[in-house]
Order: sequence, then structure tokens, then C-alpha cells
Amino acid sequence: DQHGTAIISAAGLLNACEVAKKHLSDVKIVVSGAGAAAISCARLYVALGARKENIVMLDSRGVITSDREKLTEQKREFATDRRDIHTLEEALVGADVFVGLSKGNILSKDMVRTMAERPIIFALANPVPEISYEDAKEARPDVLMSTGRSDYPNQINNVIGFPYIFRGALDTASRSINEEMKIAAVHAIADLTKEPVPDVVNQVYHVNDLRFGPDYFIPKPVDPRLIVNVSMAVAKAAIKSGVARKEITDWNAYAEHLRELMGQESKLSRTLFETARTNPQRVVFAEGTHPKVLKAAVLAKENGICHPILLGNDEYINQEAKDMNLDLTGIEIVNLRHNAMAPKREKYAAIFAERNQRNGCTLQIANDKMYERNYFGMMMVETGDADAFIAGLYTKGTSVIKVAKEVIGIRKPYKHFATMHIINSKVGTIYLADTLINRNPDTDALYDIARLSADSVKFFNHKPVIAMLSYSNFGTDKVGSPASIHEAVARLQSEFPDMDIDGEMQLNFALNNELRDKNYPFTKLKGKKVNTLVFPNLSSANCCAQMLHALGDNAEIIGPIQMGLNKPIHFTETESSVRDILNITAVAVIDAIVEKKIKK
Repeated sequence: DQHGTAIISAAGLLNACEVAKKHLSDVKIVVSGAGAAAISCARLYVALGARKENIVMLDSRGVITSDREKLTEQKREFATDRRDIHTLEEALVGADVFVGLSKGNILSKDMVRTMAERPIIFALANPVPEISYEDAKEARPDVLMSTGRSDYPNQINNVIGFPYIFRGALDTASRSINEEMKIAAVHAIADLTKEPVPDVVNQVYHVNDLRFGPDYFIPKPVDPRLIVNVSMAVAKAAIKSGVARKEITDWNAYAEHLRELMGQESKLSRTLFETARTNPQRVVFAEGTHPKVLKAAVLAKENGICHPILLGNDEYINQEAKDMNLDLTGIEIVNLRHNAMAPKREKYAAIFAERNQRNGCTLQIANDKMYERNYFGMMMVETGDADAFIAGLYTKGTSVIKVAKEVIGIRKPYKHFATMHIINSKVGTIYLADTLINRNPDTDALYDIARLSADSVKFFNHKPVIAMLSYSNFGTDKVGSPASIHEAVARLQSEFPDMDIDGEMQLNFALNNELRDKNYPFTKLKGKKVNTLVFPNLSSANCCAQMLHALGDNAEIIGPIQMGLNKPIHFTETESSVRDILNITAVAVIDAIVEKKIKK
């Protein structure tokens, strides 16, 4: 426990010093408490660069000085040679850092006011800290504050490090946890705080965008990246320092294994990422100024998934990235409305106008359209200046659909295009269609959606077994949508006798083989497990996908995935997380790879 406190507080101290623009080697540190935790903390701070002569430690009798009689060996290690201070109040004058490992309410507001500029206070006594967060902030608004409590910023909690330190040690069969491993954990935890924060962390703490700074210089305990970053750092240090009895040679595989332990990555998403990495493509992100898109683009670049191209004002994007501590190295920014892009807009407009001149589109109208990100971005893909396009989070869906039809067009022989969501859970993978495009599909649209779904499921290396859904079962209702579905199924079964498809049927019969086969033994799906669900309309499909997303703590949901356009144009939704955008990006890259192979 003492070493856990030392590691987590040391990571916090490194970052707090950085935020305060101070160096660990220069700061004056006051440690209240002289027990095992305090000694371990002080030792680790020194190992990281703090100077022992800058540390003042206090016990119940006051400042521990080197001339005090009967000092224990541990206390003598941090006894000060100073003779001008005896109490906590005196020790804090001009101090940069206070680390409390003693008891509650011993630090007053007046004491805090005497500390140096931008003081760092770690009030770690539990359940009552040495000073409350409110009192510290009132006394010194410039204070950088940590406690052991989860209801205030910068919680120092051993759970941030302990499980993962043990994970790295156990996975390397280490003989001990040495100083090198502890220091590696400190740096892994400290460095993680400077990276973009996953959406799941923001959601748990009900904030929009945690960023490295005064209120966030230590990772949150729920951060799912801790297991990978800390475990790997500790394991590498164990091997390098010679205490490991087991070598890890494939670090990528080890990272994937760790993510799987936490349920962060499924075999499907891992396959998508690995496939995309084999041949990264140029992907245009429509809303390059959006924080989630920026994070996703940076992660996609770091993971080798694609070569991102961000549409938007370059000055704004660069400032936003700076504020978010994001590195845009290697990421192209295209300010489509800048005068410098006029030749490109004119080129795209001329091509678009020529193709749409019989649809009432003049060159002037086409020029105007090229100032709009969806037209410009899709024309980049259409002309080969990019390979795939990710539509914006806040663009009206119907608008993007219209632009996609105008610029890219629907792939022959289809008359419709659609989207699909993939639900990957412990019980298997289910494909849902159409979740975004066709509001009230008629027989022809349902026919196309089913065929597109079959092709897409094959694209993901599964054999499609398709149930066409309705509130009716096999003709029990012969009007409205059941009739349209019934006609589409009859046509599909006639034209594609090898396709495993049947309906119309209710959802419970689609997913329960025994129930379906018992009641409808004539079904073409007898004895087969349905993995693809085609819904009768957009409302039912979209609501089902959103419901599963809201309830799916143990399921991975990828989508919407576009099916049927001539080029890789993919969509995001308003509530899409960074992970959602990253998954869609991987799909878009694979889509582009396949399209190029088909053309060859």
C-alpha cells in the first residue's frame, strides 16, 4: 500500500510541477507524516529527481531535525539540518509542495497563504484530508490540489496503479518489484494524463473534455488505458532490469491481450485495425474542427490506420489541437474556403457541373457547393485526391445522403444504398440493416438492402443468414410492410436460391432457432443461426441499434457502415464517441483497399 501511494503521488507530483512550471529538483517539499507511506513517497521523489535537502518531514512532535535524539533509521534518512523551523506552520513558509500523510484538518488557510506561488497540495489523509478542497482553493486560487477522494479533481488512488503493476510483474514472472519497475509505472501514469482522454472517462465524470492542466494532472481510476500503459511499462522495466524470468517478445500481441482482459477490444475490431494497418489510406474527415474528430484522427494516425486529412480552418484546428495537447504531425489540414484552394474548388466544380448539367446544375451553382465540406470532401474522393470520406457528426443526415448520391452515386446494379450496424457480443455477431438511410423502404428497396447486407456480411468474413423482420410471421398479415417484405423475400429466394434468407418474421422467431423451427418447420432457415436482421423501416432499425448501444455495456457496436455507394463514403452520428469514429475509419480504409483491388 505504501508503495502504491508513492507511485501514484509521484506521478501526480511530476505533472503538477509541470503545470506549475516548476522543476522537481528545485521545489521545496513538506511531508506531514513519517510513517511507511511518507518514507516511501519521499524516497521515490528523490529517485525521480527531488533533492533530499529540499525535503522537510514532520511527525507528531514537529519537524524532524538531524539533532533530535533517538531517531529511527527511517526518520534519520529525511531529518533536516535546518534549525530555523520546528512546526508545520514554520515549515510551510515559502514551500512549493505539501504532501499530507498524517491526519485531517491540520493545515489551515493561513498556512496555505504563506506557501510559494502556484503551491501544490496533496492532502491524502482519509477520510478527512489535512485541508478541504474548498478551503485550499479559497486560501489560494492558484493552488494545484489533490486528495484521496473521488468527488474532487486529481484523486490519488492506489487503484490507478496497483492492479496493473502486479499485472506487468506477474506476466514477466518477476522475482521482485524493484525501483526500476516503480519508476516506469510513475512515468507511464504521468504520461497518460497528457494524452487525449477516452469518452468513457468523460462520461463517468460527467464532463465534456478533460484536458491536462490544474484540474487534471493524474489519470482517473476508470481510465481503460491504464492496464495497457502501466502493465507494459512495468513489464519492460522488469525485463530490462533483469528480475524477469519470462520474456515478452511480441509487445503488440501483449497489448491486445491486456485490452481483451478489460473487454476493450474484440476480435472483430482488432481484425479491422490490423487489416487497415496493412495498407493505410487517405481519409478525409469532414468536421476537422470537432474535438472528437481531432482525437480520432490523431489516434488513427498513431495507430497506423490511415493518413488523415482534416477539413476546416487551419488556424482554428491548430489552436484547438494545442489546447487539447494533440500532436498533428503528419496530419494534413485542408482549409477548403481559403483563397489558396480556389483552383481546387474550380476543378471540382467543373467536373460536378458537367455531370449534373441535365439536373439543373450550372457552373456557378457547382462553385458555390464546393464551399461546403461534404461536397468538397466527397469530390476529393471522387477525383482520387483522397481514398475515403467520413461525414460530419453534426451534419443533417438527409443532407449528407443527398450529397453522396449527387457526387458519388449508387453502385450498379443497385438502385438504393443503405447502412448497417454490427453488434458484437458474447453470444455472437449480429448485423442490423438499414439503420440510417431508407425511411420507409418499398419492395425494391428491401430487395436491395437484403442483397447489400449479404455482401457486407461476407465482407466481414461471415456467411450471411438473413431474417427479414416484421410484426407479422410468414404471411399472417398481408397488407402494408409485411406484404412488401413478403414480396421481397419471394423475389430474393427465386433469383438467389443459395441465399439463406426468409421472412417476414418477428424478432423473437428470428433469434430463437428452436422456436422458429418448431412453429414454422418449412422455413428456409431451419437449423441455422440468424446473424443478419433486415428491419421493415428506418425507425425500427435505428431505434434497435440505439437501444443496444445504450444498454450494451458488454457489447461492441460498430456503425453505421455504408453499403452500396460507388466510393468509400461513411457516416458518423451525433452521439458517436471517439472510439466509434475510429472504428468507422478502419472500416472506411478497408473499404478503400477492397475497392482498389476490384478496380485492378
